[in-house]
Amino acid sequence: MSTPTSTPAGTTASSGGLAQALSDGWVVAQRNLIKIKRVPEVLVFVLISPIMFVLLFAYVFGGAITPPGAVGYKEFLIAGIFSQTVVFGATFTGAGLAEDMQKGIIDRFRSLPMSRSAVLIGRTTSDVVYNVLSLVIMALTGLLVGWRIREGAVDAALGFLLLLLFAYAISWVMAFIGLIVPSVEVINNASFIVIMPLTFVSNAFVPTEQFDGVLRHFVEWNPVSTLTQACRELFGNTGGQVPSDAWPMQNPAVYTLIWVALILVVFMPLSVRQYRRASSK
Repeated sequence: MSTPTSTPAGTTASSGGLAQALSDGWVVAQRNLIKIKRVPEVLVFVLISPIMFVLLFAYVFGGAITPPGAVGYKEFLIAGIFSQTVVFGATFTGAGLAEDMQKGIIDRFRSLPMSRSAVLIGRTTSDVVYNVLSLVIMALTGLLVGWRIREGAVDAALGFLLLLLFAYAISWVMAFIGLIVPSVEVINNASFIVIMPLTFVSNAFVPTEQFDGVLRHFVEWNPVSTLTQACRELFGNTGGQVPSDAWPMQNPAVYTLIWVALILVVFMPLSVRQYRRASSK
């Protein structure tokens, strides 16, 4: 008669490799998404905040800013709102990990026979779901205020996919920060300090031509600017105008994808290593 064996605390199901990590990661993602039912305030932020930004910028600043070309400000604006919202939405990962660290949930995960990378995969995957919800709400709101997609469905789908890829990469940056600074309050403040300059010192809300000197160079090479420009081109919201001769603005999709690859290559292993350190304390 065989004797059942138990999995010691602290071991992981690493023998399953990538498939096991993805499977465990999806379970963790489902656990994070269940919070929508238990904490409806999360859903309110995900859905109401995008609507507020679209309406605020479309009607408050719409008459004060004139974009180049024949495109109206509302069409110029929506891609920028998309970019800002998905980048801010990526901060759920950092805040969630910081909260789990505070409550000791990470220690509980460590005692389970699961892949250690699953917690990070689950967190970043749930961010993608939040951002999909935000994009749907923003797109519908944008259509109501006058935004239109003037290219084909394939180009539009590629634009939304690029937004989600960039947001997914930023989620891994926030995961690393959330594991270094295990405090929800600190991670929220740190995220705000980093993301605000990236989104507002960009072409998301103001045309590149209205920036001068060093600030303009920063805008031209800012990945949030190229993400916004790539989406405008894929949605057909540029009015046929290229805002700059700088290489990133001439090749916005390629430049944005380079940033996505670099961020993932650097921060995925850093986050996994930091998670192992944090969970071994």
